[in-house]
Amino acid sequence: MTAYIGLGANLGDAATAVERAIRDVGQLAQSRVTARSSLYRSAPLDADGPDYVNAVAAVETRLSAPALLAGLQQIEDAAGRLRPYQNAPRTLDLDLLLYGSARIDSPLLSVPHPLIYQRAFVLVPLAEIAARLVTPAQLCAVAGQPLRRL
Repeated sequence: MTAYIGLGANLGDAATAVERAIRDVGQLAQSRVTARSSLYRSAPLDADGPDYVNAVAAVETRLSAPALLAGLQQIEDAAGRLRPYQNAPRTLDLDLLLYGSARIDSPLLSVPHPLIYQRAFVLVPLAEIAARLVTPAQLCAVAGQPLRRL
């Protein structure tokens, strides 16, 4: 199964945290990173704090979506992720964006990620590694959100 993971950080050395997380995702059981985008800098959306460093990675995995999510959360926790309030600045944020063509709506997981098509910092790096998954109209809809490739 091909899954797409959104990665972001805006505390500490955010670029290093994202690079390390991409490596760590590839070390999850029964998983390997098959593609990764460039790093991008973006201003926080609906949040406070410094700019984010973002990327998207494609992962071939035999893990179920809930097991993959649990692995991602373990990586976040190991990076010192705290959740004091919604949209708080973070050392690392890993989102399961897509899991093949699955549609999942549970209390723990929504796939596709509910905000995937509203965020330039997700769509632009996703289009970089999987252009067939993002339409020009979707990119146009987020074109006003500042984003810079690092």
